[in-house]
Amino acid sequence: MENRSNKLLKVTGIIMIVGGALGIILSIIAIVSVGVVAAAYGGHVKLGLLIFALILAIGGSAVQLVAGIFGVKYETVPEKANTCIFLAVVVVGLSFLGAILTKIAGGSFSFFNFLLGLILPGLYIYGALQNRKLTEK
Repeated sequence: MENRSNKLLKVTGIIMIVGGALGIILSIIAIVSVGVVAAAYGGHVKLGLLIFALILAIGGSAVQLVAGIFGVKYETVPEKANTCIFLAVVVVGLSFLGAILTKIAGGSFSFFNFLLGLILPGLYIYGALQNRKLTEK
């Protein structure tokens, strides 16, 4: 029996690849320019914590990139669904932790952007769960 393609997992995987790559690039730019931001706020920003949050953002973006690659690569392999689910849960956790640390450090927090950031991994997890159900049949 030939494995069927899971389009939801593939499409969300592609979007996660793009988002992860952009996240890495933008986080690196933010780390480089964080000194300028600290100077502009006149010391009201907790610089060390902000840099840690940005490093965490790079890690989260890297995990998102890997999850996206796995989603595209394993869209037809139901046995790898649990790996995809695990990676997506890690992405959600790191995103949540990064948002909290950014707010604590004095950075801006947008609930709307945070909510949008949870929708894509949620759809990815749903696609992986659909893929996992194929092994149960």
